[in-house]
Amino acid sequence: MKIGFIGLGNMGAPMAANLAKAGHDVTGFDVTGVMPEGVSPAASAAEAAAGRDAVITMLPNGAILRAVYAEIVPAAAPGTAMIDCSTVDVESARAVAAEAEAAGLLPLDAPVSGGIGGASAGTLTFMVGGSDAGFARAAELFDIMGQKAVHCGTPGAGQSAKICNNMILGISMLGVCEAFSLADRLGLDRQAMFDVVSTSSGYCWSLNAYCPAPGVGPASPADNDYKPGFAAALMLKDLRLSQQAAEAADAPTPMGAAATALYEAFVAGGGGGKDFSAILPHLSALGRGGA
Repeated sequence: MKIGFIGLGNMGAPMAANLAKAGHDVTGFDVTGVMPEGVSPAASAAEAAAGRDAVITMLPNGAILRAVYAEIVPAAAPGTAMIDCSTVDVESARAVAAEAEAAGLLPLDAPVSGGIGGASAGTLTFMVGGSDAGFARAAELFDIMGQKAVHCGTPGAGQSAKICNNMILGISMLGVCEAFSLADRLGLDRQAMFDVVSTSSGYCWSLNAYCPAPGVGPASPADNDYKPGFAAALMLKDLRLSQQAAEAADAPTPMGAAATALYEAFVAGGGGGKDFSAILPHLSALGRGGA
């Protein structure tokens, strides 16, 4: 397939490289001008989208997504699969999908889970909103870039699934970190804590697969001085998106709101570039009345 790829940052670059390695003809555009191996450069986003079978975007936020779609929708040929892998607000996802559909394109909002490691290894999970025809067209590409793609429903459904998933992730990580902090002050050995909870009712991904305590459980960013697999600033972004969606839907999310506030304080204090699991040493340094 001829593929245009717009947004070649930490996530987009390895995704585009994997498509090129699989034998697809990939043309890329990024404002930095940096191109991964095997990807041909385009002079603009519109040029990257012209004459392609599929166009993939991986962009920072909804405002940039809307601006890029204003450029690429007129350039894309009717029938092109427009696959947006960014994590943005549901409203923006639906708006660009409507714009693309009106031009005869096949839009999909397809945010990912799996982080930079998953992007490099080709083991991402895609949560996809859009038509059956669009999903069928993109299925081969999802298989190359990831290990699973779930068709969640109509436009915006992929973003809805992503922000709900990451709201759970943020809340659960805070619960694990609070429990370790409490266990420390009660004199409980961290390994003993892990051995009990990882096989008991407290079992969860944040503990068992991504333990925030160094030296406990499988290797995680905690064992690498909390260098980010998923930065706290990105977790805060997703939590804010969840609260924006909850406000629009009139949905009560008190735990999501509390998690957002805690990560806002952590990022404001300089923790945004650390892994989101670094909330553990942050909490450990606080007293009962800390924030």
